[in-house]
Amino acid sequence: MTAPRVSDHALLRFLERAGGLAVEQLRAQLETSLDRAATAADTIGGGDYLIVADGLAYVIRSGTVTTVMDEGNPGVRARMLDPRGSRG
Repeated sequence: MTAPRVSDHALLRFLERAGGLAVEQLRAQLETSLDRAATAADTIGGGDYLIVADGLAYVIRSGTVTTVMDEGNPGVRARMLDPRGSRG
């Protein structure tokens, strides 16, 4: 018998309910910490963009953080925003 795969949603709910992780509080803190950079990007017509901070790259698409990755090199960061789908 093969063990069931655990979805991202299920893992998040497990951490929240069994592990006591304050998910909504973390979400609010992350949104607050990214607000200044997002506001700056919006004023220059940001569209899809990256916020790089503390060794992480936050991929923002249509105003939503869609993933967080290690910062990597500039080429990797550029590929994260490739509209053809070669996202990390």
